[in-house]
Amino acid sequence: MSTLLQAFVLLLVVWTLAYRRARMGSILTGVAVTLFAMTWFGGFAWLLWLTLVPVVYFYLEDNVRRDKLSRPVFTFFKRVLPPMSDTEQEALEAGDTWWEADLFKGAPDWKKWLALPMPVLSAAEESFLANQTETFCRMIDDWDIVHIDKDLQPAAWQYLKDEKFFGMIIPEEYGGLGFSALAHSTIVTKIATRSPSAAVTAMVPNSLGPAELLMKYGTEEQRQHYYLPRLASGQDIPCFALTGPEAGSDAGAMTDTGIVCMGEFEGRQCLGLSVSWNKRYITLAPVATVLGLAFKMSDPNHLLSDVEDRGITVALIPTSHPGVQIGHRHFPMGMTFMNGPTRGENVFIPLEWIIGGVERAGQGWRMLVECLSEGRAISLPALGTATGKLSYRLTGAYARIRTQFNLAIGNFEGVEEALARIAGLTYQLEAARIVTAGAVDKHIKPAVVSAIAKYHMTEKARLVIQDAMDIHGGRGLIMGRMNYLAHAYMSMPIGITVEGANILTRNLMIFGQGAVRCHPFITREMLAAKNPDEAAGLRDFDSLIFRHIGYGIGNFVRTLTLGASAGRIASKPVADATGPYYQQLTRMSSALALISDISMVLFGGELKRKERLSARLGDVLSQLYLASTVLRYYEGNGRQALDLPYVRWNVELALYHCQTAFNEFFANLPGKTLAWALKRIVFPWGDAYQRPSDRLDHALVQTMWTDNELRDRLTRHIWLGTEPSDPGFIIEDAFKRILATKPARDGIKLAQRKGLLSRELDLTATAGMAVDLGICSSTEALAWQQAEEARNRAIQVDEHETLHFTRA
Repeated sequence: MSTLLQAFVLLLVVWTLAYRRARMGSILTGVAVTLFAMTWFGGFAWLLWLTLVPVVYFYLEDNVRRDKLSRPVFTFFKRVLPPMSDTEQEALEAGDTWWEADLFKGAPDWKKWLALPMPVLSAAEESFLANQTETFCRMIDDWDIVHIDKDLQPAAWQYLKDEKFFGMIIPEEYGGLGFSALAHSTIVTKIATRSPSAAVTAMVPNSLGPAELLMKYGTEEQRQHYYLPRLASGQDIPCFALTGPEAGSDAGAMTDTGIVCMGEFEGRQCLGLSVSWNKRYITLAPVATVLGLAFKMSDPNHLLSDVEDRGITVALIPTSHPGVQIGHRHFPMGMTFMNGPTRGENVFIPLEWIIGGVERAGQGWRMLVECLSEGRAISLPALGTATGKLSYRLTGAYARIRTQFNLAIGNFEGVEEALARIAGLTYQLEAARIVTAGAVDKHIKPAVVSAIAKYHMTEKARLVIQDAMDIHGGRGLIMGRMNYLAHAYMSMPIGITVEGANILTRNLMIFGQGAVRCHPFITREMLAAKNPDEAAGLRDFDSLIFRHIGYGIGNFVRTLTLGASAGRIASKPVADATGPYYQQLTRMSSALALISDISMVLFGGELKRKERLSARLGDVLSQLYLASTVLRYYEGNGRQALDLPYVRWNVELALYHCQTAFNEFFANLPGKTLAWALKRIVFPWGDAYQRPSDRLDHALVQTMWTDNELRDRLTRHIWLGTEPSDPGFIIEDAFKRILATKPARDGIKLAQRKGLLSRELDLTATAGMAVDLGICSSTEALAWQQAEEARNRAIQVDEHETLHFTRA
């Protein structure tokens, strides 16, 4: 056997082992066994043996490898490692990784993903949705809330308290409902389809705030004897104050302080904090009875310890406490959920008001990041999904009801294109909502996934409501009780900007956290580099860096192989029509792992300042996650035939977006040669993916136009109303009447086209002549007439004699 052939065989062995992500020891063993076999059968390949020997030597001799190879790399790594603030460090360490880590590493285990149980509501949670939540939706009117009362009516507030809406997440032993994250999400979603302002009111006490912080970090005395039972029953209304004029997305920039000192509390001298703060945009602040407050704690006189700067700390303060100021209300985008500022100057509080006691002093930022990661996974995704559900059901119905040029407007291809986006994105929103809430119910604190959910689900909702408004035209513009879209449209920027502005979330958080948190080695390498014990740090780094190199080689081999084979050699967990999608997502996952590693080597600490480049890699990770949730939702619902076009639409669009993000990344790299080489590795045959076809768009829209299981499932738990005056009921009633009278309608239209029936006749005369001509029976004619009357009512808009509104 020639040396060239032996080298080829050896390369094939190494390539196969690298593709399978074998460890270095396994690769060397495989190479040695192969060389022995080739030597035995084909002669001694001395050049190949000489290549193997030094590699094995450095692999086995730890001290030599550490000194000659690892130390220079260690020195370089420490030099390029970006400076990291305490808040950045705590944010990176807080929370958990989950499925996004599998996607980031380039070899997702799809069988593991599909084996996860599909989250479901309990019988008690279903009952609460069907009864208490339905009752609450019936007793409120969003027009009254926003334009007349500028608040929920007292009876609605009392109902929320009495039925423990504010205690959804509080365990039953503390008087709460003890509901799951999925139930919390679904309840908020339903209320939001009735009133965004009411949904925020019910949502916030169960999101980032005192209840969640107490449950996770509070002392038992704080939980039981102070607040949780009172929060659960609504005796106390909470708010949480984090954002201030100087600290929005950068919470570490807060200027609010708490200084350890002696002071008087309840007539006695005690050790406590003199707290000064200036916060704004605080939801529920105007009506809150208990204030969760974040501030920077310091101990300049060393009354607690030698540590002066204790860091961000969180305390609970009754708003009735002397010195606490609640300002006048903010008015966010015309929505009237309670929101406003709070201030205080040198307010003395006892140390036991720190959540978790003095032992938790300085741990506030970590506590907040972990709780925020859960809140982001539930609250804003629920609001975004509510927008999708409402738009899907009522815009699809409206496009069937509304006619122009004697055709239902949904028949026009431009309208169909917008309807398809509403349909496809609503399916994605519902899938991501359920799967992400399920992660929280598994006690995972999904820091990266929650950032993906917050950013993309609010942005997708923005696209959906824009399309819905375009399709409705003037019907969506005219304010009044009949308008079921306007408040969702008006409130959309709120979700885009709160809990971290979406620009920040996309450009800094998703990849910024994901690259470090999800990478199998980077976090541990960073900790090794920061180890004050140089020798110990080098030992740890040495144990990681060569595995990291092997990981990188494996990603290169996998990406090039998957690209060259168009992904077809990747394994797939199912044999149905969705099988190839798993292969393509694996291909993009491998490419992400490779390009991320190269980027971190190429830019080092500068990568976090290359926001547009890193955001594009974050987009790839996000699309992989969202496509995963769609596939999981499809499998969890039994692979229904009606779902398949929705799955195809979403995954094909996700792959196209991955390709676009990679191409834009390559196009903006500083080195054109490197960019060209990377693109050839990822896409060796050129671009591989296209947007969903017009034919697929058409298939999605047809499902919106009929009464079927998928339409009901996607819009389950929305509020349509049951009264003839409810705007959702008006549209749905007309839609169903139009569907039920299709034969008579088609016959009448045909007769009109032939000139047998005049289009100028009124409905009663038309119905009568249709019976006389034998087009339909009198019963069918009456049903047609009633459907036309319902359709006419559904397309009307409100008229106002005056713009000073009063309750009807």
